[in-house]
Amino acid sequence: MWQLLEPLHAVTYFAPEARAAADAVGMRGFWMGYFAARAAPLGPVGPGVVTAAFHGFPPARVARALPDAWSFATPGDVLRARLDGAGAALRTLLTDKVTGSDDLRAAAELAWEAAGLADTAGRVLGAANQALPAPDEPHLLLWQAATTLREHRGDGHVAALVAHGVSPVQSHLLKVAAGETDPGQLRLARRWDDGEWEAGAAALRERGWVDDSGVLTAEGSRERERIERLTDEAAAVPWRALGEGRTSELALLLHPLTMAVLESGVIPPSNPIGLPRPSGDGGDGEDGRGLTLPAVPSPID
Repeated sequence: MWQLLEPLHAVTYFAPEARAAADAVGMRGFWMGYFAARAAPLGPVGPGVVTAAFHGFPPARVARALPDAWSFATPGDVLRARLDGAGAALRTLLTDKVTGSDDLRAAAELAWEAAGLADTAGRVLGAANQALPAPDEPHLLLWQAATTLREHRGDGHVAALVAHGVSPVQSHLLKVAAGETDPGQLRLARRWDDGEWEAGAAALRERGWVDDSGVLTAEGSRERERIERLTDEAAAVPWRALGEGRTSELALLLHPLTMAVLESGVIPPSNPIGLPRPSGDGGDGEDGRGLTLPAVPSPID
């Protein structure tokens, strides 16, 4: 379900319509818009809260955007802008015919129900997004549901990382070691300095999780899989609550929408999120980065 929903959410990071909407309410550059838009459901919070909740960024990088962003626009302004930007992007990528279809409306309603069923104890970003009102238009409802579910999952992932003593820098290095993203692009996006990056790599080598070349060891692979499994388990509540049949129905409805976004090229093949390439676009699936979505989804556990 993450593979199906994350590309629909992620247009907010990569589509030009989303950047234009953030700029229009006064955001000064991509990163101010990014931090303000993700944090806006929490209210006008400062950099300490956002650094803790997002987990993956250096405090100084967050502090360059917040709290200054709130002097240019209120959280309410930013929330409207992020929804407008994501909606404009989806209308472009999916076409007006699709965004007005019965299938998209059905997908949006099922996804919104799943998002409402997500357990939010200890999940700050998930809870803040879940508390937002339902948008009127189906494609906006779908985007907000996808956003709530991905932040719910992300909160659980951060908890698993913290429980395993994996720092923000180390979490990025594990992603690189697993071949999920380009190290140069990830470092550029996150902006950890050389000393912090190298200290994280040294700590993973000392734990025996990566070798001298930065590749996962057998132990590192086991521990990373354990973290991913725990993340999956923590994210399963809304799907178990929705039920096997309705979850599979939603997956079938999402499949063509997700593929339309991925095949558009708006999300670059190498990205910090670790989204895989769609099969047929240079990805064969053997390296873990090619995406072949099932025509008939497997039943949930």
